[in-house]
Amino acid sequence: MFLDFQGVTCYISPLLIDPDCSLSHGPTVNDGSPTSTPKDEIDFLRNVPILSDLEPMDLETIARVGIRKKYKKGSIILLEEEAGAALFVIISGKVKIVRMDDDGREVILSILGEADFFGEMAILDGLARSASVVAIQKSELFMIHRRDFLKLLHDFPSVAIALLKELTMRLRKADAQIKSLSLKDAAGRVANVVLQLADDIGKIRKGRVEIDELPLQQDLANMAGTSRETISRMIHAFIREGHIEIERGKLLINDYEKFKSRYL
Repeated sequence: MFLDFQGVTCYISPLLIDPDCSLSHGPTVNDGSPTSTPKDEIDFLRNVPILSDLEPMDLETIARVGIRKKYKKGSIILLEEEAGAALFVIISGKVKIVRMDDDGREVILSILGEADFFGEMAILDGLARSASVVAIQKSELFMIHRRDFLKLLHDFPSVAIALLKELTMRLRKADAQIKSLSLKDAAGRVANVVLQLADDIGKIRKGRVEIDELPLQQDLANMAGTSRETISRMIHAFIREGHIEIERGKLLINDYEKFKSRYL
């Protein structure tokens, strides 16, 4: 999977021309779908939490400096330790944020879905990427070049404040994950992963939290720092206790707060 390197793509912004080229690890996809309109871009951007307070005219400006890119399932979008040249917002699909441990095993830090963003750390501090990003579904992303995004933060303080709130929330989640991996038993670790997925990609339906297209058991194991067998055993235990249900690949948490208080 990590040999999927194809092509070189140059980024050209309508406002800034970047003479450098960045590797497209993708590969990117051209599926013949219709080109998006300015209204499509604005409708999408207003649903991105850090941009939701901006006026339509400001969103139109952002739409002009960004570019859409499509990736096949399994494609590498970013590589750990490479230079950070852009921020990515997910239009559709899902990605996983991963690092490799000393034994070469994949450790999944997070799974992100529609309207989530990634790549901001390397943009803000100018250092290399801290993790790799891989598409776990066919995905379409909106890419904003580093200089354009930094200008956006300067011109619109509300975006900078929203970004700080999002980063703080992610830091709290990371603290909870570290606590779970270091202090919790197997049930606590797996429950933490289920709750993390609920927070990241879950939807509230009829009073229950629904997680569509549940990740593979190996991905869940990589998030929990345990084995697939343990994941399967704990999930079935949660089902027997009435905390969760599995329906056609979807996971339902019947009472989120009760489940959270029971295991965390």
